[in-house]
Amino acid sequence: MRAENRRVLNAPTALQPVPLAPEISLHLVDAPLGLFDLTGGEFHSDSPPPFWAFVWAGGQALARYLLDHPGEVAGRRVLDLATGSGVAAIAAARRGATLVAATDIDPDAVAAAHRNAAANAVTLADRLDEPDVVLAGDVYYSPAVAPQITTRLRAFRRNGAAVLVGDPGRGYFPERLFELVTEYVVPVSEHLEETGELRTGIWRMR
Repeated sequence: MRAENRRVLNAPTALQPVPLAPEISLHLVDAPLGLFDLTGGEFHSDSPPPFWAFVWAGGQALARYLLDHPGEVAGRRVLDLATGSGVAAIAAARRGATLVAATDIDPDAVAAAHRNAAANAVTLADRLDEPDVVLAGDVYYSPAVAPQITTRLRAFRRNGAAVLVGDPGRGYFPERLFELVTEYVVPVSEHLEETGELRTGIWRMR
């Protein structure tokens, strides 16, 4: 049985449907809390905040897109990069991907993604070296992370993978490298985003 981190178990979460993709249910924060409320209001560079305890706009949009367009992933090997809660990975698995791997720098996120996958009766892998499709939801959230993500995504693209990114306009997204596929108005928590919805694009790397 997969070991789950104490933070995954102790976070005040409950199984609930994803607002934009109610076909999927996740263990999410079930209280009026923001990201850093779960860390005592502090940021520690050696311990990522619990992004996995929330469902972010980019991941929701990717999940909705894949649920509505199964041809993007059906019969293909899919890697969900910086998986967070695992929502995009779960959508890919639900729509017929032959293998879906969920990766993240935070082991708590990987544990949460597997927990959420089990709640949706799908299975995720931890690693996939040569994916056919790479998903990345809400990954362009800081100037430090953005170039690292871009380098990884461009490497996958050069190796022939299709790359889909869900981005709600965080400000560090290299739009010139992508083409817009579609947009969604995504319901989000005001405690998390200071607004009730975010317009979020699905972008395909050129």
